[in-house]
Amino acid sequence: MQVLYRSTRGKEEAVTASVAILKGLSEDGGLFVPTSIPRLDVPMETLAQMSYKETAYEVMSRFLTDFTEEELKNCISNAYDEKFDTDMIAPLHEANGVYFLELFHGATIAFKDMALSILPHLMTTAAKKNHVKNEIVILTATSGDTGKAALAGFADVPGTRIVVFYPKHGVSPIQEKQMVTQKGANTCVIGITGNFDDAQTAVKKMFNDKELADELDHAGYQFSSANSINIGRLVPQVVYYVYAYASLVREGKIKAGDEINVTVPTGNFGNILAAFYAKQMGLPIRKLLCASNENKVLYDFFSTGTYDRKREFILTSSPSMDILISSNLERLIYRITGENAEKCAELMQALSQGGEYTITEEMKAQLTDFYGNFCSEGETKEAISATYYGSNYVIDTHTAVAAGVYQKYLRDTEDHTPTVIASTASPYKFPRSVMDAISDRYEGLDDFALVDALSALSGVKVPKAVEEIRTAPVLHDKVVDAPDMPLAVKEFLGIR
Repeated sequence: MQVLYRSTRGKEEAVTASVAILKGLSEDGGLFVPTSIPRLDVPMETLAQMSYKETAYEVMSRFLTDFTEEELKNCISNAYDEKFDTDMIAPLHEANGVYFLELFHGATIAFKDMALSILPHLMTTAAKKNHVKNEIVILTATSGDTGKAALAGFADVPGTRIVVFYPKHGVSPIQEKQMVTQKGANTCVIGITGNFDDAQTAVKKMFNDKELADELDHAGYQFSSANSINIGRLVPQVVYYVYAYASLVREGKIKAGDEINVTVPTGNFGNILAAFYAKQMGLPIRKLLCASNENKVLYDFFSTGTYDRKREFILTSSPSMDILISSNLERLIYRITGENAEKCAELMQALSQGGEYTITEEMKAQLTDFYGNFCSEGETKEAISATYYGSNYVIDTHTAVAAGVYQKYLRDTEDHTPTVIASTASPYKFPRSVMDAISDRYEGLDDFALVDALSALSGVKVPKAVEEIRTAPVLHDKVVDAPDMPLAVKEFLGIR
């Protein structure tokens, strides 16, 4: 059955998966969503015997129906290779009574690698399928992890260029060093003086700028996105939830058909939306736990039905979640409006113009799959400490937010359904926050001394991604104000 993609705001005709991937964002400003969620029609006992690559093909082929078997398998094979430091790609680690789904074994030690390793291959394949002559310019705003993973994925890929904007004072030192040392003649990394939401808003504005699009086209370029607004980012993320469930069956932790809960540290809502799509495909997920940090706009939304971004933007120790405009929530809003694009567009316009919207009681009643809560900075530290001293297992700050929220859920519900926690980054990305949570005897050490201390403490070798940047030279040092972002892009592309 062919799956097509339409805009959440409804003005465009439905398009194929490859066209949706190439465009990234619909011309009306909406996000592409599948016209129907395909069923996962492979027996779980069969999936339980499959490798990650084989599972990826079974899931992704159901969504990306205009890719041939050869094209899709080639993309998967090129993505999930020796860039990952384990053949399992996304292993499970049991600790403190839950299963941590380790999504940080790729080239940049964060979960974004899971999708951004394959997106360049999907995109270049899509360009050939659709006879695209222009060079594709990947335009991305990052709160820390997407940027480096996208840069690593697209660096020196023929027919592409990539521009990444990040909040200059809103990422960890390790995250920043990873980005500004990125090699590749087609890469450009620019800091902005504002926060992530400023960067993301400006990027969306550039996508919708018809005059800029014409200038690019005249110069032989066209924009696409590597952010989770691109459906080519979202579909690969569905895979690891299916693989995690199949792994639990294979290891005898659950039986096929048993329910699990999934807890996801959430900022832009893409990662938990992928778990929701997995549930819609038929994966037996009972509850989706949406874990927020002190920027708890999503927790407030699930509690009240009002999404309100008019609040202080807080810089936390989990910077990839420091987000007040959760772009991917629009895909869920579209669904709970009954796929009413006009209503969805109206709500998104209210958010853009007035900073908030409120859903109806009928819409709110459709959110029963979700449980929302948040962790303060203190509770995040406690979760790192409790996991380490309880199970001798070190987790990063984002994973800790999820672990803390899971404990709150247990207290609220006494629901002991087997639970998978999406472990979205290696603790090596945030060594200072992690080591401070474990002990106060590491004060005064620099970031790389902390990295070595973390290795000694955890018994886990320092990842290649961190080792490489110890002495790597800074190659990108440009910083601009958000309004100057379009000019910076044009300068990089040599457009005057």
